[in-house]
Amino acid sequence: MLMAWTLLAAAAMLGLAMLLNVYRLLRGPDTADRILALDTLYVNATGLIVLLGLHTGSTLYFEAALLIAALGFISTVALSKYLLRGDIIE
Repeated sequence: MLMAWTLLAAAAMLGLAMLLNVYRLLRGPDTADRILALDTLYVNATGLIVLLGLHTGSTLYFEAALLIAALGFISTVALSKYLLRGDIIE
């Protein structure tokens, strides 16, 4: 019972953090702020999927979270490289 309430509270906090990230993504004053908000959104989405996996007890959600985390890291690196150099592949 305590675990269910804890997971619910953590999911609510992550949901609020995701809403704030979307706000920063849309209203960011700079492109770098928007890239950082997108990176934080990936991290929060990964945490939310891990919480869902803990709630259901399925290991499939952990693999999905790992895949989203890897894609989020690669996209952040690519966007940052594009922002700095104007080209992704040298």
